[in-house]
Amino acid sequence: MNWRRLLLPFSGLYWGITAIRNVFYDWGLMRTTSFDLPIINVGNLSVGGTGKSPHVMYLIELLKDEKMTCTLSRGYGRKTSGFGIANYDSKVYDIGDEPMQFFRRFKNRILISVCESRVLGVEKLKKHYYPEVIILDDAFQHRQIKAGFNILLTDYNQPYFEDYVLPGGNLREGRSGVKRADIIVVTKCPDQIPADRYKIFQEKIKLKDHQQLFFSKIVYDEVLIGANHQISRNEWMNKNVILVTGIANPDGLVKFAEANFKNVLHLKYPDHHNFKDVEIDYIRKRFVETEGDKIIVTTEKDYMRLFEEHSLSDDLYYLPIRIELNDKEKFNQTILEYVRTH
Repeated sequence: MNWRRLLLPFSGLYWGITAIRNVFYDWGLMRTTSFDLPIINVGNLSVGGTGKSPHVMYLIELLKDEKMTCTLSRGYGRKTSGFGIANYDSKVYDIGDEPMQFFRRFKNRILISVCESRVLGVEKLKKHYYPEVIILDDAFQHRQIKAGFNILLTDYNQPYFEDYVLPGGNLREGRSGVKRADIIVVTKCPDQIPADRYKIFQEKIKLKDHQQLFFSKIVYDEVLIGANHQISRNEWMNKNVILVTGIANPDGLVKFAEANFKNVLHLKYPDHHNFKDVEIDYIRKRFVETEGDKIIVTTEKDYMRLFEEHSLSDDLYYLPIRIELNDKEKFNQTILEYVRTH
């Protein structure tokens, strides 16, 4: 038995607090701010690990040539506060790893912003930068702002309807929060979803009239990207790898690495981890001790932090990922229709 199930009595208390908070927002007893432009919120019910970043980047790719697009994140893990815009002088500790990841991927094709208050962030963007659509990163529970469109992600391997509220489980609020979503995406799906498992999702999610359900899977790129070089798949297959992860759920990447590299040593750290000097030294030590043709591989998000540690930069690479949706055309049409009509 999972030892966290012993904490389920405390989950009831946490559920009660979040439920009352949501009722207050639903009844208008707590203030919610709306804005007169399209705002798309990408979030989840659980604590990390559902794949928000690649889904946000999918939306950026879809919208960047359609409208003046902006992302707004909290900037988790940064050492600054308040409102900020990513630029070529920004460091990961100024804006956070995920906004830095977005900026390095898209540069000046969109606007990347951070602010712990989503309402203040949108007000600043409207006053000074005139965006035509804003993508909120991880703001499903940030109910001070009313997004016009909500996308809720849930992990195929741990869907919200099989999980519990903190601390007995990983949910930030009760399962009923799913009712606020316009689109529900089951993420990290296998290439082929067994018919019985697909049926379970259809039955358990119980879509409302205004909701749509999609399934997405992670697709790994064909090249590893480093500061000065790229390595193609046919080159990396024979390499020994130190795999460094600081994400909530690295299982999928570990499985991919073990199937696509010669040997893999996985060094696992917590999500959004701020690497200390002693940890960088340890990674370097394990790399030096590894024999043969070798490299250090990490996620695109973790690369934003590790790249700034110069002792690793020459040997450090990241593996980009993207998502594929089961009904891409319908998903795209739904998003574009919302943006064009609001």
